[in-house]
Amino acid sequence: MGADGAKGLDVAALDAVAAELLSRPPADFTRARNDRAAAETGALARGIRGLRKPTVAAWAVNLLSHDPAFREALELSGALREAQDDLDAAELARLGKQRRALVAALARRAADLARDADVTLTAGARDEVERTVNAAIVDPVAGAVVAAGRLLRPLDPGAVTADDLAERVAGSVPGAIEPPAAARDDLAERRARREAEKRRREAERAASGARRELARIEGKTATAREKADRLHERVDDLRRDLARVVDEAETADAAVDKLERQAREARDALSAAERKVGDAAARGQ
Repeated sequence: MGADGAKGLDVAALDAVAAELLSRPPADFTRARNDRAAAETGALARGIRGLRKPTVAAWAVNLLSHDPAFREALELSGALREAQDDLDAAELARLGKQRRALVAALARRAADLARDADVTLTAGARDEVERTVNAAIVDPVAGAVVAAGRLLRPLDPGAVTADDLAERVAGSVPGAIEPPAAARDDLAERRARREAEKRRREAERAASGARRELARIEGKTATAREKADRLHERVDDLRRDLARVVDEAETADAAVDKLERQAREARDALSAAERKVGDAAARGQ
């Protein structure tokens, strides 16, 4: 707003007053602003008097900005934004679902806080609250702006420019909130644990595959060994059969030789007998 640049203005003091006034119910804002401006002097009084009344949705988000649930969600969201560079599609989808559930829960919390202040949010205002909370969760600049608790108008995700914020925030425009060192350390530890777990799962898968392959090969080896043993037994049987048949063949060959000699001798005896018969017949004539 224009008061940010006013000469002699204590910007931090104006921001503190704006955060206090913009958390009051909208119906009380104008009176409370004017009373506070009257209690101050100089540039700060002028800056307070120039503060605009927030919309009901922006006021509800300002209430939420002081709630511990929103602060925790903002820190978690910063850690998730850093973590998502390492994640696969399935893990990012899971985190996206969690983030949507978180935004819906925070929007309901804002509506409850407004109800406690006797203000009921319309459906349109609830939608604006949810869009603003979503912008705060997904965008670190929007998160810093919402955390300051000085919204005048709701925010939309992806439409957070310096000029736009100057019209939607009372006082100075905050810069992006850096995740706390502890959160970064926790994130590094989570990344290390996730990498170690990933390596462990990969090693287990490799070991399981190696065990399956070993079991398959051992099974085939046992089958091949049984077949080889059966074949060796058959070879031994065949060798014994062959030795027996060789012996039988040699015996048969000897018997053939003997019979052939006997046949030759019988032929010779027959020839001699026939010659004698012939000679006898010749002499009888």
